[in-house]
Amino acid sequence: MEVILIQDVDNLGAAHEKVSVKHGYARNFLIPRKFAVEANPSNLKQLEERMKQMKKKEEKLLAEINKVIEVLKESPLKIGAKAGTSGKIFGSVTSVQIARAIRDQKGYEIDRRRIHIIDEVKELGTHKAKIDFGHGNETEVELEVVAE
Repeated sequence: MEVILIQDVDNLGAAHEKVSVKHGYARNFLIPRKFAVEANPSNLKQLEERMKQMKKKEEKLLAEINKVIEVLKESPLKIGAKAGTSGKIFGSVTSVQIARAIRDQKGYEIDRRRIHIIDEVKELGTHKAKIDFGHGNETEVELEVVAE
């Protein structure tokens, strides 16, 4: 029996996927628990429409991500840190500080967990950090650490 999964089912498939299962499994488990619906023509048409909408949404999101990447690559982020006379900073620059600098200087809110500092930032100067936007999109951001 052909069914369309409404949500992810372990060892069977992901949501919005058409799979073939035994009649008893579909009628007694998947359909009553709202894990799946029967793959009839109207449900297939709904699935197709839902997939089109998801694709449009994904394209829009990808365009927004590319716009953010361009803005981030324009100029380095300036991050202030307390430093000693030798150029070493007290502590280190964290992803929270980088996220705050992006918000203040570029106007975009980026989750700190998406920011990965390539080398530990413990001195004044220029450094790099990587931002992962998901879906295989990532960029390197240049950081300029200056003394406060």
